[in-house]
Amino acid sequence: MTGRVSILAFLLASGAVQGLPCLPRTQTLGFAMAVLAALSLASLAAPPGRRRILSWRWLVPLWAAWFGLAYTVAMAQQRLADELTEDNQNKVARVVLQVAGLVRLDADSRMFEADVISSRPTGVPSRIQVSWGAPGHSGPYGRFNAPAFDFPELAPGQVWRMTLTLKRPHGARNLHGFDYEGYLFAQGIRATGSVRGTPVLLEDRPWASLPIAAQRMRHRVRTAASPFLEGMRYGPVLLALSIGDQAAIDAADWQVFNRAGLSHLIAISGGHITMIAAVGGLTAFWLWRRARWNRRMLAEYIPAQIVAALAALGVAWLYCLLAGWGVPARRTFLMLAVLALAHIFRMRLAASRVLCPAALAVVLLDPWAMLASGFWLSFGAVWVLMASGAWWGRQMRKAGRSRLRAAWLFIVSATALQLAITVALLPLLALLFNEVSLVSPLANAYAIPLVTLLVTPLSLLLALLAFIPGLEFAAAWAAWLGHAVLEALMHPTVWLTRLELASVNVAAAPAWMSLAAVLGLLAAILPYGLPMRHAAWLLMLPALFWRPERPSAGGWNLHALDVGQAASFVVQTANHVLVFDTGLRSGPQSDAGARIVWPFLRAQGENNIDVLVVSHADIDHAGGVRSLLAAAPVKQSYSSFDLQAYLKREAGLLGLPGQLPSLPLAMTACEYGAAWQVDGVAFEFLWPLRTEPNKARKGKSRKSNDRSCVLRIRGRHHSILLTGDIAAAQERALLDRGLAGVDVVAVAHHGSLGSSAVQFVNGVQAGHAIAQAGAWNRYGHPHPKVQRRWEDAGVQFWRTDRDGAVQVQSRSQGLVAQSVRHMRKRYWQGR
Repeated sequence: MTGRVSILAFLLASGAVQGLPCLPRTQTLGFAMAVLAALSLASLAAPPGRRRILSWRWLVPLWAAWFGLAYTVAMAQQRLADELTEDNQNKVARVVLQVAGLVRLDADSRMFEADVISSRPTGVPSRIQVSWGAPGHSGPYGRFNAPAFDFPELAPGQVWRMTLTLKRPHGARNLHGFDYEGYLFAQGIRATGSVRGTPVLLEDRPWASLPIAAQRMRHRVRTAASPFLEGMRYGPVLLALSIGDQAAIDAADWQVFNRAGLSHLIAISGGHITMIAAVGGLTAFWLWRRARWNRRMLAEYIPAQIVAALAALGVAWLYCLLAGWGVPARRTFLMLAVLALAHIFRMRLAASRVLCPAALAVVLLDPWAMLASGFWLSFGAVWVLMASGAWWGRQMRKAGRSRLRAAWLFIVSATALQLAITVALLPLLALLFNEVSLVSPLANAYAIPLVTLLVTPLSLLLALLAFIPGLEFAAAWAAWLGHAVLEALMHPTVWLTRLELASVNVAAAPAWMSLAAVLGLLAAILPYGLPMRHAAWLLMLPALFWRPERPSAGGWNLHALDVGQAASFVVQTANHVLVFDTGLRSGPQSDAGARIVWPFLRAQGENNIDVLVVSHADIDHAGGVRSLLAAAPVKQSYSSFDLQAYLKREAGLLGLPGQLPSLPLAMTACEYGAAWQVDGVAFEFLWPLRTEPNKARKGKSRKSNDRSCVLRIRGRHHSILLTGDIAAAQERALLDRGLAGVDVVAVAHHGSLGSSAVQFVNGVQAGHAIAQAGAWNRYGHPHPKVQRRWEDAGVQFWRTDRDGAVQVQSRSQGLVAQSVRHMRKRYWQGR
C-alpha cells in the first residue's frame, strides 16, 4: 500500500507544478530535500522502543513527492531553456529542418511539426510548428485570389531548407478557455513559423528514428487509403479510426459527436486499442496451441497464454504507433503492459495495482500528460471498467455455454460496460467541457457495438488492403461497407442532437466543487460493501448545479474577451446578458463566435442572449454572429446594418445558400436615442445618429467604421462606453453632444492612430481603457502613441494581446479590474 500511496504522491507533486505561475528555485528544492533528509536521519537514529518522528509510511511518500516535484521542475527548466531568443522574435530565419509529424492537409495550407537541424541565425528551438500557406489570400470564406497552389508532397523524415518568420507560441487566453500556449508547450513545440519564399527539399530520411518511421507509416496509410474515401461524407472519420488523423473531420460533425457524447468513439481510444490487442492475442493463442516443432506442440515449450499476452502487447504497441502515440494510446499500452506482465508472472491484480504503475509510467515519459483531458478521461474510464465487473465482482463468461452464446453474451457485457463508462463519466465530462449530453446513453447504446465491432475493424482492413497490389476491389469494398455502417448510425444520431434537450450546459465550478465531484465519482464506483457508497453521487450535485455569482441590482460585470485582432464584449447584470460584437471569422469553418464567445457564455452558465449588438458589418466584429445565433437563442439584436441581409450574403459565400441560423426575436437598428433599462442598469445608444437603409441592406459600406454602434452602459456605481470602430471625428461629435466622464472605455478601432484623440481621452476621464488587439497584428494596433495618450491621462491601459481577456466588476464597494494572464499565470506563459 505504501508503494501505491508513494506513486500518488509523486503524481500529485508533478501535477501541482503545472499550475504554478513560476518554477521553484533550485535553492528551494535543496532546502526541502535537506529537511526531508534530516527527518529521515532523525527517524533512523531513534533508539529502539522510542517513537520515531515520522514512520516510513510517511517518509517514503514524502520523498516520492519531492522526487516528483524535482523531476518535473528539472524537465520544465530544460524545456524552457530550449526557446526562441528575443532577437529572433517575429524575425526571418533560414532553417534546415526535418518533418517530424503527420502533415495536416488543408485546402490552402500545410501544417506540421519539425525538428530543427540548423538555423541562421542561431537561437531557434529544437522543435517548431511550421505553417506553409498557398500564395494569395484565400479569405475567410475559402475563396482564392490566385489559382490553386500545388503543394509538393510533405512526408515525415524529409529534410527541407526553409525561410521562416518565427514567433514564440501565442494564443487567446480567456477564462475557462482553451490554453493554446500550454498545449504547444506540452507538445514540446517552442516556436511557430510561417514559410516565406520557396522551400527546398534536401534529402529524405524515412528511417531516421522510430518516431519518424511510425509517422512515415501513418503518412503512407493515409496516402494509400485516401483515394478509396474520396466523395464519402464520413470518409475522414474512417481515416481517424485507422491512423488517428482527425484534422479533416468537418466542424459540424464534431459538433454532432460532442452533443451526442460520441467523441470517445471517433478518436482512437483505449477501447479500440484493447479490442485490436485482444484479436491479436486470441489469434496467437489459437495458432500456438495448434503449431508443432519437432513433433512436439509449441505450447509444451512456452505456454500459449504467455505467447498470447506478448502477442497482444505487440499488436497494441504497433497500433499505438500507427495512432500517433497520444496520451490515451500511451496509457492503454502501458496498462496492457502491466496486465501482461502480471499474467506472465502470476501476480495478483487489483485496480490500483494496474492504474498506479501505468499513470507513473505515463507521467515519467511525459510530465505534461496531466494537462490533457484525455489523461483523466482515460484513467477514469478504466477505473469505471474495473469497478463495473471485469475485475471487481462479476463473471463475464460462464462454462457450459455454446461458443455462439458465449460470444453474444460477451458482446452484450462489453457494450454494457462501455455504457457504464459513458454514464459514470458524464459528471467529469461536464466539469471539463461545461456540457452534459442527455442523449449520450441512448446514442452510445447503438454506436458502441457498431463502431467497435464493425466500423473500426473495417477502417483498419481498408488501411491494410490499400497497401496490397491487386486488392483494390477489396479495399474499396471495405471502405464502402465501413462508410455505409457509419452513415446509417449517423442518421438517428443527427436527429437526436437536434432535439431541444439533447444536452444541457454546466457552468464552470470552483476548484473545491470540482474536487468534491471527482471524489464523489470515485467513491460511488468503489467495490460493493462500502457504507453509503451510492450517496457519494450527491457530492457531484453542487458542481453540476452551481451558477457563478451575478452582480446585484445596479451592478455589472464586463468581460473583454481575447479574440485576437477583433472585438467582443460580454456584459452581465443581475439577470440579463448582453454581447457586443462577435469576433472574427477566420475561415469557412472557424470563427470566434463558436470557438471563444459561446464556450465562454456556456462556462458562465448562460443559456441564451438577451441582447446582441453587432456594431458594424466588418468581419472582425460580425464574423462570429452566425455561429452565435446557431448556438444560443437571442431575444433582441441591434446593428448598424441589415443583419438578415448580411447573414443571407454570408450563407452564399459559405456555399450554404438560403441556410440561415435562428434569427433574433426582434431586430432593431442601433440609432441615437434607443435605450432600455434592466436590473438597475441603463443602456443607451449614442451613435450613429440615423441608419442609412441602402448601405445597411448591403451589410457594409466604405464608412461602416464611422457608423459603428456606440453603447453607453450606466449602473448605479460605474459606467461603460463601447465604441466599435469609430474615428476621431465621431469621438468629437460625441463630446459635442454632451458625452462626459466614463469609468471604463473600449478603445476605439483596436487602438488605431486615427482614434482616441487627445480631446476624447481627456474628455471621458476614464479609469480603465481596454484595447482588443491581436499579437503582432499587421496594423500595429494599439499604436504606441495611442497607448501613451491614455496612460499620460492617468488611465489604466489594458490590451488583450498582452493581458488576455480583461474582467471588470462594478460593485458598491468599488471597481475591480483584472486580466486572465495575471489571474491564471503559468510558468510557460510568454516563453
